[in-house]
Amino acid sequence: MIWTKYRTEIWEIGILRAPIAVVAQSPRLSDLPVTWLPPQGDFRFIADPFGLWRDGRLYIFCEYYDYRVKRGTIRYFAYDANLALLDQGEALNLRHHLSFPILIEDGGEVYMLPEGYQSGVLSLYRARRFPDDWEKVAELLPHPVIDPAIVRHEGKWWLFHTLPGDRQFEELHIACADSLLGPWRLHPGNPVHVSRTSARPGGTPFLLDGKLHLPTQDCDGGYGRAISLLRIDDLTGQTFKAEVVRRIAASDFGISAEGLHTLSNCGAVTLIDVKHIDTSRKRFFINVIRRLRRLFRRGR
Repeated sequence: MIWTKYRTEIWEIGILRAPIAVVAQSPRLSDLPVTWLPPQGDFRFIADPFGLWRDGRLYIFCEYYDYRVKRGTIRYFAYDANLALLDQGEALNLRHHLSFPILIEDGGEVYMLPEGYQSGVLSLYRARRFPDDWEKVAELLPHPVIDPAIVRHEGKWWLFHTLPGDRQFEELHIACADSLLGPWRLHPGNPVHVSRTSARPGGTPFLLDGKLHLPTQDCDGGYGRAISLLRIDDLTGQTFKAEVVRRIAASDFGISAEGLHTLSNCGAVTLIDVKHIDTSRKRFFINVIRRLRRLFRRGR
């Protein structure tokens, strides 16, 4: 019975050769070709992909997680126009867990807004040397948030997020600002949307038929089961109205997987991640070794 508790989530990232507007409307998602990022090895995974094109290269930033360490870092992968892998490396590694590294281009600069809720604040980073040297330039919110999705829309910056704890799966919160660096103002209607199937951000906001759409995570029955596309019909500093217009699961792409929780816009391609479950016994021994190492360090 000791083994039954080990259901280990292993995520992998795919590149769809289609813009996100096509993905959002396609009746046959299984027709879209997928290029998979390289596997990371035993009990390691990559997830939360965000990307941008720079000098003819596609750069994908994502969470890298090793169950031996249990603390996420941010890695990048560089591809050419034919989606051949050119380079990869570490982009950001801090003392606390990092994930969901959404990218922003503003004023000729490249910024990253990763989730780092264990730090207690939401911090914005600017590339000193793209893609592997970043400096903290601002704290956008003085409290921790989960999965911050940011977009400039109709002259303002909008930040969609959830809060730590049980609320992260069912409450959508918003903040807005005139400038990326702030000051940021919380929406008076927070939480503006409450639903376990369509509140937690799951990718980049994007325009479709003149309406802003936010990929959100369907967490009903489990974390990161599928993507719910939330069409935002009314968004001001005082009001909010939205409706789910489509649910997208990994099986829609013809992929055998147990979850899908990111859909990211990146020009001519769209980025996704999918979840597999490992039930092998090795996870038990990995946990034992990690705890022994922790006890050894404390005893020194």
